Amino acid sequence: MFSGRNDGPRWPRGQKFSLSLAGREAQAAYQTAVLSARGQSRAALDAALTAWAAPRQVEPADGVLLGELIERPRGLPDLTRALEDAGTSGAEVRTALARLIAAGLVDAAPARPAVEEPVRRWYGN
Repeated sequence: MFSGRNDGPRWPRGQKFSLSLAGREAQAAYQTAVLSARGQSRAALDAALTAWAAPRQVEPADGVLLGELIERPRGLPDLTRALEDAGTSGAEVRTALARLIAAGLVDAAPARPAVEEPVRRWYGN
């Protein structure tokens, strides 16, 4: 589904990703491209998606990932599970995320620092 190396970038465990404002606009444009090609040939869909992707410097299939982020920030495991039925590997999802982040369409939310439990000391009698 996605092109690129088999070993995409790595992010911290628990990293969440969300759409930027430009990403929301790109996702809406992706939906429009898909809907405009509905009922036409596969070649028409491919052409519409290529026309969508080229000015954004992403791959045509990357729009699917934008759709997974439209409602809420999600982590890599959630995104991978959502796309595994389409035959997309975790490495391909990481590579697509890297492209979308580089294009300014997806933001990697700042990782939350691990919350340390306060030290509890028990003094017995």
